[in-house]
Amino acid sequence: MSDKRSYYRLFAGYVSALIATGVATVALALLAFDMAGDESGAVIGTALSLKILAYILAAPVVTVLFDRLPRKAVLIVLDLIRAGCLFLLALVVEIWQIYALVFVFALASGTFSFVYLAVVPYLLGTEADYTRSLSRSRIASELEGPLSPLVAAGLLLVLSPKAALGVIAAAFILSALLVRAAQIPAAANTGMGREGLLSKLTRGPALFVRVPAFRAVVALDLAVALASAMVMVNTVVLVQGVFDLERDASALAFGAFGLGSVLAAVALPLLHKRLRDRSIMLAGGLLLVACLALGLLQSTLPGLLSLWFGLGIGVALALTPATFLIRRLARPSDLQVLMAAQMSIANACLLLAYSVAGWLGAELGLGPTFAILAALCAAAVLVFTRLWPADYAPE
Repeated sequence: MSDKRSYYRLFAGYVSALIATGVATVALALLAFDMAGDESGAVIGTALSLKILAYILAAPVVTVLFDRLPRKAVLIVLDLIRAGCLFLLALVVEIWQIYALVFVFALASGTFSFVYLAVVPYLLGTEADYTRSLSRSRIASELEGPLSPLVAAGLLLVLSPKAALGVIAAAFILSALLVRAAQIPAAANTGMGREGLLSKLTRGPALFVRVPAFRAVVALDLAVALASAMVMVNTVVLVQGVFDLERDASALAFGAFGLGSVLAAVALPLLHKRLRDRSIMLAGGLLLVACLALGLLQSTLPGLLSLWFGLGIGVALALTPATFLIRRLARPSDLQVLMAAQMSIANACLLLAYSVAGWLGAELGLGPTFAILAALCAAAVLVFTRLWPADYAPE
């Protein structure tokens, strides 16, 4: 029996928490600079790597352990844990405290997403409704990337990072209230034991790498991760450390990146009518390489804003068409698992990229970091063109 009212309440909570998570990441970068100065790139790189690691490895296991618990209570507790982590982040005085809170926060976020996806089928009565719900979740995840920096920019123009974290925590309180208002079925064993979990985690990537076009997507996932990591890890170091500007300028830089992604995402439907997926994705990858390489020449905020705007466009062009490609090529029975595989692979690339961007920036400086990331990004784009030649039409 369908309960769409409860579904939409739950979905609203999911979206508000998703955006809040992205905004909190930007605030965390500013907080890390306040605590670690020019070494903050390594700090934020490590913190974001822990976040991805918790999501990839720990959250699925915890989800299995929670399988028999009341799902509404689990979701509410997870929201409250996330809100508590953000409140505590505003009080930290040691770097290790940041790492610990980020890991717990990410563990709660990953588990929330898994439990949410497990609950939704019980709220929607038809397969068509469930399929549409998966599309909404995917769209929300894709929009979070470009929208979060824009929201963060507006928030951080008027608030300090610590004050912003307190405000962002309210989004998780709102999510908990929305979950509480929803009618969620009582816990039931989903039948996904440890063997089922292992099978589910490995089946998607195994299917993904069988298709040459999908293997090419993995190469662009790495290019996108390297560019995104440069922005998320080193923006504050560049703006407030190298340029010696105020926090407002960092917020503008994050906003420029988000604006580029949003505008490119809006333009994609029109581009799809005129260009093939490969052409769009290759253009995005080449733009990422060019912007990272030009980072070696930038010493002013206007120049950096232009580059970050270009990187935002490149990320959207290189990454978003992969969703359309998977939908077009996947069998209906494999669509969900292939979408999950793409998300897991992209997260694995981010895990590597955050660490690399943070360590290079702290050890070698930002100039060499731009050069090395541009070279790695160029190599990834080259692999993309080899795995998906211009004369290959995936079917």
